Amino acid sequence: MGLCYAKVLSYVVPMKSAPLKSLHHAVINVAVTLILAACTTPERTAVTVTEPAPAPEMPAGPSVQDEAAFQVWLKDFRREAAAKGISARTLDLAFADIKLIPRVIELDRKQPEFTQTFWRYLDGAVSEARVRDGAARLKENGALLDGLEKKYGVPGRFLVAFWGLETNYGRNLGGYPVIHALATLAFEGRRATFFKTELFDALLILDRGHTTADKMVGSWAGAMGQTQFMPSTFLKHAVDETSDGRIDVWGQTPDALGSGAHYLQNLGWNPKQTWGREVRLPAKFDFTLASLDGGAKDTLKSLQEWSTLGLTRADGAPLPRQDVQAALIIPAGAKGPAFLVYDNFRAILKWNRSIFYAVAIGYLSDRITGGPALAGTRVNDPPMAREQVMALQSALQKLGELKAEPDGVFGSGTRQALQVYQRKCGFPADGYPSPDMVRILVSDSTPTTPCGRGRLGLP
Repeated sequence: MGLCYAKVLSYVVPMKSAPLKSLHHAVINVAVTLILAACTTPERTAVTVTEPAPAPEMPAGPSVQDEAAFQVWLKDFRREAAAKGISARTLDLAFADIKLIPRVIELDRKQPEFTQTFWRYLDGAVSEARVRDGAARLKENGALLDGLEKKYGVPGRFLVAFWGLETNYGRNLGGYPVIHALATLAFEGRRATFFKTELFDALLILDRGHTTADKMVGSWAGAMGQTQFMPSTFLKHAVDETSDGRIDVWGQTPDALGSGAHYLQNLGWNPKQTWGREVRLPAKFDFTLASLDGGAKDTLKSLQEWSTLGLTRADGAPLPRQDVQAALIIPAGAKGPAFLVYDNFRAILKWNRSIFYAVAIGYLSDRITGGPALAGTRVNDPPMAREQVMALQSALQKLGELKAEPDGVFGSGTRQALQVYQRKCGFPADGYPSPDMVRILVSDSTPTTPCGRGRLGLP
């Protein structure tokens, strides 16, 4: 599966950034950032991640040029791998002509300069071209997908959606030799334990004969195959759907999609439910009922309870009369679309802990089977710069709402602190950092003016 840190950062936690500059300097940069971003056409790229900008400061580590040190480390690792039972032949083939990959270390040490927005993400994830392609793939692989649904309980439209988002239906498998990339990351040391374990698992996959080192390609972080499994995920969940004695998630679509279905089954997929649905909210809705955590489970209510609160389907029709527990999410804030999401949505989040990703999977699965486009209002807010997030966090800290130090990452803690401030000051408490909300909050962050002069100009 694709790693969370290789996806958009609206609901995931990347690395820390450099310390906060003066608030005055931050506010100036916020204004410049918003003006420039508003004049930029949103990029419509694949959702597997644009390469992020470098963090200003990074912990000390081995030089990417220290090839000699890497080769010494590799000798020690080979002895350890041999002691774990990896054959000498596998080690010889896997590590033939291996060298550090500086680009992998560079990517691991980089961070996005901007926080992705919901609509810009969705434009790339669920483009009209991807919808058309997905509908064609669903039809072409109908017999296979029907069989997988009977076996694992996961409808084909969801498997096709994962296939589309992870590798654009098998077209973009990644161009890095997985063994070399994982060895580089294990040596580099920032997350050595994690990547060393993944490297052992990758060698075990080779040792079992599922593929060869030259065919084991993937992302810079080691995610592999048409559904982008890490080696540990492969060993736990991948299946030989073709019954040829090998699990080939690179070249065999049945193995790739069967492995995805088996993984979702193991993550708790409920075959009797869908993922969720877009809904319409009543006027003057209490947005504190919306979930702000990464698991989308802050407030669970039955569909009947949500209906009593005034929620309907997106077209205004009543919600289904089913005994289903649902959470409400508003990924673009109070002005954007709203969704009631079910247990299967949380299963998707176990695959990739990004709310945007999980919504995109569900939405794409609906669209490729003829579902409508979203009815909610499109919110074209520009992406937030890291310095802008730092200014927002500093303001929340000064107001006593945020206990953690500013880090430039708009995660659930910052979102919940913002919601508290909004509720106290009488704003829609959606936890959403719109440009207006950021401007208001920063101007309010002095002891004498909380909820005061920042109200000026509020739409």
